[in-house]
Amino acid sequence: RKLIYTTNAVEGYHRQIRKVTKTKGAFTSDMALLKLVYLATRNIKKKWTSPLQNWALTVQQLAIKFGDRLPLDLTRNTDE
Repeated sequence: RKLIYTTNAVEGYHRQIRKVTKTKGAFTSDMALLKLVYLATRNIKKKWTSPLQNWALTVQQLAIKFGDRLPLDLTRNTDE
């Protein structure tokens, strides 16, 4: 429950994205903004190293509740 309802991670992510986009005056297009946010997200993702507490239990409970709406790809490489 704590993992689902916490907003600290989301707020931290938004703060880091704002830090990157705030320094730019204007964007030439929506695609330019999208590219900047994408690259910032890739850099931010490198800092996400701590494992989530009780993630295995959380995924099991979500799979029971949501069934086929929760696709699990256990073969995916997370070092993309």
